[in-house]
Amino acid sequence: MCIYWSAMNTNTCDCPNCDCSVEAGAIQRDGKSFCSQACANGHPDGKGCGHHGCDCG
Repeated sequence: MCIYWSAMNTNTCDCPNCDCSVEAGAIQRDGKSFCSQACANGHPDGKGCGHHGCDCG
């Protein structure tokens, strides 16, 4: 599980392979919330979000 997480937050990144939680300042795209630009862009270069413990990408 991704460490990029807030105990007061239960919203997760809308990237289908990401377990990260998102905060109020999350990246918004098409009505969805993402933890990083990589997730919001659909990982075009195959790189993950970069948060410790997350294997998306």
